[in-house]
Amino acid sequence: MALHETIEQTVTGLGYQLVEIERTGGGLLRVTIDQPFVQGGEERFINAEDCEKVTRQLQFVLEVEGAAYARLEVSSPGIDRPLRSEADFERFAGELVDITLKAAVGAAVSAGTGISASRKKFRGTLERAASGWQVVWSEEPADKPGYKPGQKVSKKRIPAPLQALGFTLDEIVQARLAPVVDFKGRRPKSPPATEI
Repeated sequence: MALHETIEQTVTGLGYQLVEIERTGGGLLRVTIDQPFVQGGEERFINAEDCEKVTRQLQFVLEVEGAAYARLEVSSPGIDRPLRSEADFERFAGELVDITLKAAVGAAVSAGTGISASRKKFRGTLERAASGWQVVWSEEPADKPGYKPGQKVSKKRIPAPLQALGFTLDEIVQARLAPVVDFKGRRPKSPPATEI
């Protein structure tokens, strides 16, 4: 059995999701795991005990399989988690993501939009679109509206328009959650409904 399949079976058998496997020239085998997504359930995160549990089981399985590696590292995906599958995109719809396309958007897509024809990287909100997925953004960062700190902002100022770029999973090289640090903790995607 291939190394990838062995690791994936072991990780999923323990109740986790395999995110990524990486091998380096120095013999490091890095395995990234996450909690499986449960629709409508409370989001759980990987902790040190989870990594330790998977490490112990993988060491045993890899020894039995005779896999060659110098060091095994099991970790969580972190705040810039890669998005690889359709299920990952479904799970993180509505989140801020960084998308890198295989090819530049080109003149046809950029005509009249203000997007550079050679642009490949985009940061915005991930949304489901009719033909796949789209990333929606504004050229004006929400926290820096183009003014100096302390400068008054006119209430009549018109915000930069939203732009959207549609794509399919085949058109991207890399997709990751944008690393946003909030020291007040994670907040729900949308406010909970209140009854009147």
